[in-house]
Amino acid sequence: MRVYILIIFLLGQVGLWAQESPFQLSLTPLTIENLPGVQSFVFGQHEGKWLIIGGRLDGLHLRQPPFTFDIPGHNTNFMVVDPESGQFWMAPTDNLPESHREQLSATNMLFHQEGNTLFAVGGYGFSPTAADHTTYPYLTAIQVEEVIDAIINGVDYGDFITQYYDEQFAITGGYFKAIGDTFYLAGGQRFEGRYNPMGPNHGPGFFQEYTNAIRRFTIEDKSNLEGITFLPEWFDSLQLHRRDYNVVDQIFPDGSMGFTAFSGVFQLEQDIPFLNCVDVHPDGYAPVPNFAQYFNHYHCAHTALYDATTMSMHNVFFGGIAQYYMENGVLIQDDEVPFVRTIARVTRTADYQMQEYKLPLEMPDYLGASAEFIPVADMPMYDNGVIKLDSLQGDSVLIGYIYGGIQSDLPNIFFINDGSQSIAYANILRVYLHPGGTTATDELNAQSSDGLFLQVYPNPVSGDFSIRFTADQYESILLRVTDTLGAQVMESRLEDATPGVNTYNISLGSGVGAGVYLVTIWVDGKQTTQQVILR
Repeated sequence: MRVYILIIFLLGQVGLWAQESPFQLSLTPLTIENLPGVQSFVFGQHEGKWLIIGGRLDGLHLRQPPFTFDIPGHNTNFMVVDPESGQFWMAPTDNLPESHREQLSATNMLFHQEGNTLFAVGGYGFSPTAADHTTYPYLTAIQVEEVIDAIINGVDYGDFITQYYDEQFAITGGYFKAIGDTFYLAGGQRFEGRYNPMGPNHGPGFFQEYTNAIRRFTIEDKSNLEGITFLPEWFDSLQLHRRDYNVVDQIFPDGSMGFTAFSGVFQLEQDIPFLNCVDVHPDGYAPVPNFAQYFNHYHCAHTALYDATTMSMHNVFFGGIAQYYMENGVLIQDDEVPFVRTIARVTRTADYQMQEYKLPLEMPDYLGASAEFIPVADMPMYDNGVIKLDSLQGDSVLIGYIYGGIQSDLPNIFFINDGSQSIAYANILRVYLHPGGTTATDELNAQSSDGLFLQVYPNPVSGDFSIRFTADQYESILLRVTDTLGAQVMESRLEDATPGVNTYNISLGSGVGAGVYLVTIWVDGKQTTQQVILR
């Protein structure tokens, strides 16, 4: 059963509001003959050539424990890709030490490149040593230039890889970032055993533990992984309980550098994505106030651009998987969290306000999940990899490529997935930016910044349902339910609300028949409405 919630804005307009775009994007395909598809991989680059490590060679993982994350799907080759010459080279990991070989064929490793060194942390996969699926407790350093040259020349590359063991590195589905000389491992989880959607105590069983933290450390000798010192971690079981999400480097309006954790899964109360985001600075972290992200919830290809002239930070997300998407100009909630084609921009302005926009451009298919945006090597960037938007010249600028990820035939395949509905995408998309002076319009998602962040669940529902919203104050909270013709079904003042997140169970009573109803709340002078379907 597909679950839909129609989002209706009753603030003078319906739907999303068009806004002039600071830039346009376009995508053009680039096909390299026989290039393998891969998803959830690690990449580094040197002089325009990519080094691709690990990940999966298949599409969305199966649900059945005997078949999910199977051994044939592991990527057991290092690959070098030269996108513009159309060449690629592959080298097996057979000659690497066992611990290197196992980790570097894993999926969802955390990674970060600094200079010539590509760091890889953790990752999940089948370990012959453990005779089970595991999350690897390693930090590995790869010398990118030397490994690329060795693979192209067909010689051994093992001498250019160093590994360090510590259980704190046993993470998958998180992010590896750096601010100055400090490294950060943001979110993620440790997963031991075979995946089973029925839970840890069914079938073969498994162990799952979110880090709920940002782990921090420094390295004195980065290429040899000597002098590693862990700093006190930042632990938060509410805000940092995230995995399989997007974490994007930032230039904040004051010119400082950090990163932002966008969305992710799963909320503590229910298995749906987070809508809020968290900013991380060198001295700590904080939730972003008055902003919710409705598009692009899972890890997908993304890029970041900063305009120093206007002090605007633009984050662009390409497709992937999300709880919300647009259809015929209407925002739809689907609690099965489908694959989407949405390309969205989240912009932070000089006054620190964030808003979400849907771009008129969409992905050419259900693409982007577990893919990577790989920037052009000579792109003008800040030290943390954010593109200098106001340094781009010309009508059309190639800023990077989208490679790999999952290509799905349909939006919702999880419950019907037999392995034939999706693949690892083998093509490349060139990403062009068309700076300034554009007449194109992006659509503002007004609910992203209304501060209420209303959610109605479950939906459809056969009885009572719940609403969840955020209130800055609580003097006046009115709930009204009407039918689609405007006839009132119920009205109530919500008692005992507190500043922050509030959840209420709603009962319409036995006299209300099946149909479509509109749930509206008024909080602090703001109003928002969502549809609920009663069976």
